[in-house]
Amino acid sequence: MNDTVKLLRECDAGTKMAVQSLDDAMEKTHNEALIHLLTQSKREHSELGDRLHSLLNEKGVHDKEPPAMAKTMAHIQNTVKLGINGTDDPSIAEFVTNGCNMGTKNLAKYLNQYKNASNDAKSICGKLINIEDKLVSELRLYL
Repeated sequence: MNDTVKLLRECDAGTKMAVQSLDDAMEKTHNEALIHLLTQSKREHSELGDRLHSLLNEKGVHDKEPPAMAKTMAHIQNTVKLGINGTDDPSIAEFVTNGCNMGTKNLAKYLNQYKNASNDAKSICGKLINIEDKLVSELRLYL
């Protein structure tokens, strides 16, 4: 498998994990403005995920589903983290911010690891990093 496909698959898996985490966070808040912000970011992640899915299909490659156990464990961890820290806006903003920071760190690592990926794949990865960075910036109001 070439670097382009590997990078696209990692980005695709990242969008799926982000959507799950955003869903988990939205279940814990009643703040309409925060829900709107998280919903908007979820939509951006989903749209980019759909694009990644299409690109992978064009290459005859299946998208990278996080393993079922990993998805279940992530959901449990999210629920525990949000449950322990409470459902106030600062706790939710911190939870999502930490997830975004972990996502951007991993994406940067993949960009460096898959140096021979196409410019298009690198650009899409950059867009995903920008979505994450934008959300972190917007969440500062709630910390």
